[in-house]
Amino acid sequence: MLIPVRCFTCGNLIADKYDDYQNKIKAGEDPEKTLESLGIERYCCRRMLLTTVETIQQVIPFYEAIQRRKQEVQSELE
Repeated sequence: MLIPVRCFTCGNLIADKYDDYQNKIKAGEDPEKTLESLGIERYCCRRMLLTTVETIQQVIPFYEAIQRRKQEVQSELE
């Protein structure tokens, strides 16, 4: 997960609030109320949290497949 440390627009610190935000959203809370309870009121900061995509989970299967293939090739060469 690569969340920016600060908001690109205003420079407000937002990375420390991301884990709390994710936990509350997964618990079923309303995103608007969650952002307000965390003290994120500016639209630019809200954008940073709402549009962050966890790409690492999408990349891991490709990395694992490459590692398996690398091991297969090494075993064929030996």
